[in-house]
Amino acid sequence: MRMVLLGAPGSGKGTQADLLKDKYLCAHISTGDIFRRNLKDKTELGVKAGEFMNRGELVPDEIVIGMVKDRLREPDASSGFLMDGFPRTIPQAEAFDAMLDELGTPLDAIILLDIDEEILVKRLTNRRTCRACGKIWNLLSMKTENKTVCSDCGGELYQRDDDAELVIRNRLKVYHDQTSPLVSWYAKTGKLYTIEASASPDETLKKIQAALG
Repeated sequence: MRMVLLGAPGSGKGTQADLLKDKYLCAHISTGDIFRRNLKDKTELGVKAGEFMNRGELVPDEIVIGMVKDRLREPDASSGFLMDGFPRTIPQAEAFDAMLDELGTPLDAIILLDIDEEILVKRLTNRRTCRACGKIWNLLSMKTENKTVCSDCGGELYQRDDDAELVIRNRLKVYHDQTSPLVSWYAKTGKLYTIEASASPDETLKKIQAALG
């Protein structure tokens, strides 16, 4: 199974990707992870990306696409993949399709996780990160009484700057501006499935599996 997961920040793309990869035995490919690995390993593309990032500039599509292409050639992606965080724009989607044609691995489905914006804001403003181990928690779902301490390692939980409400609402605006045209573009392929994702992760997973048959 080869899929793209679309959805606003906080819609549950990462959570669903982790669940789906076990169901369909395919690789979860996050562009954030790809960037971090290329930068850490100082690959040729990582060095080029770092030069743009150090100047505060957006990394050009051709570099991002090059990293994605290299990742798709790795053995664990041969049986399928779940793209999380890419593509974000129509030009990226067009380049991605050309890449997949070249590799002989066309997409089977595009999953759009659809959720009310106010629910997203509530989810994200209640998100906390552990200073020690980096694990992300949500105050709404934490079962412990002390919600300032990481249940895994005992580290301090804090709210990242990009989880503040004003920042979140701006991120959502940017997402909608960028992604609305992309959703329309993918709808024309007949492979786009819109999944209402405000329920629990398990319920959302069931909806995705039902849509995919």
